[in-house]
Amino acid sequence: MADFDIAGATVLITGGNTGIGKETAIDLARRGARVVFTSRDAARGDEALAEIREASGRDDVRCLPLDLADLESVRRCAARFLEDEPRLDVLVANAGINLVRGARQLSKQGHELHFAVNHLGHMLLTELLLERMKACAPARVVSLSSHAYMMCPDGLRFDDLQMESDYRAFQCYGHSKLANILWTVELAERLAGTGVTVNAVHPGYVKTELGRWRPEDKETFVAEVSPPASATKKKREGPDLSNLPPPVSAAEGASTSLYVATSRELDGVSGRYFADSAACDLQPHASDAAAAKRLWEVSTALIEASE
Repeated sequence: MADFDIAGATVLITGGNTGIGKETAIDLARRGARVVFTSRDAARGDEALAEIREASGRDDVRCLPLDLADLESVRRCAARFLEDEPRLDVLVANAGINLVRGARQLSKQGHELHFAVNHLGHMLLTELLLERMKACAPARVVSLSSHAYMMCPDGLRFDDLQMESDYRAFQCYGHSKLANILWTVELAERLAGTGVTVNAVHPGYVKTELGRWRPEDKETFVAEVSPPASATKKKREGPDLSNLPPPVSAAEGASTSLYVATSRELDGVSGRYFADSAACDLQPHASDAAAAKRLWEVSTALIEASE
């Protein structure tokens, strides 16, 4: 099996139209990779495509439509990629949402929105592309998670994965980031011996548009009936970030993703969690193999039910 080399590799980056994803796309294109990125908004995708091509000096960068909140959109995106691209060497599962505050929102298939976008959508996309990656091995999957997983020290709420009770937006984000890590743990086990590795990364506290709402979101997603605002004031407030240092730039936030996607030191390294471009230990609830397997099985059932 050949050594991994990002030059000449084909890379797919979800949410590459803004923030960390866009910086990742620019950097990898500059290094000689063929970059394909996704955007859920066509106009913003076209704008980012022009910026990435100019900044990288590469005219072969492409943009594909993808709405991770709609599993049918995920299937269409994967089918188009497989039709157009003969290789896939690196998949960067970068896109994500953090609604911060507000009422519980649902995806097109009726799943809680953080869980749907940050976990289920990426799980399905990866599954649909894995055979192409195995054929191109060595290949890598990079999953953007977050230290926010530590907000769920008791582990995943298997009795209420859709957060139908006691919904708190930011904690729900942390729950989905924990799901990202447990998915990584289980996928690494399943990919052992294939030449495809998967690792999760924490980008840090980054100044991005992660919590931004588009005007059309209020029409696209179904809001649950909520109690009066006066009764939910504390739950609707955003998290207290006053003890954190100032956020870093998107370019700085992309550094760990880039390290995990490109470093030859990580050949064969799989199932790990990285922060500040270094592997770090997970808290026990995030490395629980039984929980990881259970999440895989439950998530697979949810995805199959949407077909």
